[in-house]
Amino acid sequence: MRVAEVFVAGAGLMGSGIAQVCAQAGLAVHLFDLDPDQVDQALENIRWSVDKLVAKGKVAGSVDEVMARISPAADLAPAAGADLVMEVVFEDLEAKRRLYRELAPVVSDEALVASNTSAIPISQLAAHAPDPQRFLGLHFFSPAPMMGAVEVIRGGLTTREVFAAGGDFVRAIGKEPIMVQRDVPGFVLNRINFPSTIEAMRLVEAGVATVEDIDKGLRLAMGRRMGIFETGDMVGLDVTHGALMAMYQETGEPRWFPPLLLRRKVAAGQLGRKTGVGWYRYDDQGRRLGPAED
Repeated sequence: MRVAEVFVAGAGLMGSGIAQVCAQAGLAVHLFDLDPDQVDQALENIRWSVDKLVAKGKVAGSVDEVMARISPAADLAPAAGADLVMEVVFEDLEAKRRLYRELAPVVSDEALVASNTSAIPISQLAAHAPDPQRFLGLHFFSPAPMMGAVEVIRGGLTTREVFAAGGDFVRAIGKEPIMVQRDVPGFVLNRINFPSTIEAMRLVEAGVATVEDIDKGLRLAMGRRMGIFETGDMVGLDVTHGALMAMYQETGEPRWFPPLLLRRKVAAGQLGRKTGVGWYRYDDQGRRLGPAED
C-alpha cells in the first residue's frame, strides 16, 4: 500500500502542516477546505514555512518545487485518485461523520482513509467511514513540520495490513510512528500529556502561579521546547477543549472534564493565536505581546 498521492480535508493549522510535510517528502497533495479563503491562507503559510526550512538546508529542492506538489481542491472530487485521504477537521464528531458520508462515494476502494483526531476513538469514527477496515488514525502533533512523531492508531476493524501501511507512510514522510495497538480515547501521548495540561490550568485558576512562570519552568527545568500554555495557544484552546470533552464523554471520567478557566476562555472566543488572545495576547503578525491577564 504505497502512498504517492494524498488528499487533505481541512486547511487549518494541522491540515496545512500535514500537507506541507507530505509535499516536502515528494508526495502529490490536494488541499481542501469548505472555506476557499482558508486554503489560500494555508498555501501562503506553507510557502513561508518551506522558505525558512529551505534556507536552513532542512528541506531538499526549491520552494517552488515543493509548492508545485500542492494543489488547491475546490471540492472532494480529487479524493478519487488519492492513495490516502486525511480528515483534519475540528474535534466535532458530527462534522467528521458528515465528511465521511460525503467521501464514501468518491474514494477509491484501495485508498486508506485516516483521521487526525487527537482524542476521539477511531472505532467510533470508523462506523461512518467509507470502509472501516481501511480506516485508521494518523495523529500528527503541532507544528506538524517540526514534530518528529505521529501516532498510528488501529481501530477495532482496521486490518493488520492497513495498520502496518500507516506506519510505512509515516516513515516515508520522515517521521517516526508510535504504533497504538489498542483504540482508547486520547490514544497514548495525550493520555500522558493532558493530565499535566489540566493541572497547569488548575494551578493558574487557584492563583498558585502565572501562565508565564509555569511555561518558563517547563522550558528551563523540564526541557520542553514550549510551555503548556504557549503550545495551547498555537494549537487552539477550542481544540484542547474539544479533545478533553471527547475523552470525558467517552469515558465518563471526571478527570478529563475541561477546567473552568479553559471553558470560560473558549466561551469568550479567546482561542489563542488565531483570535489574538488566549493564554497570551498577540499582535496582527502573531507575535506574542504578553499574558492575556495583563
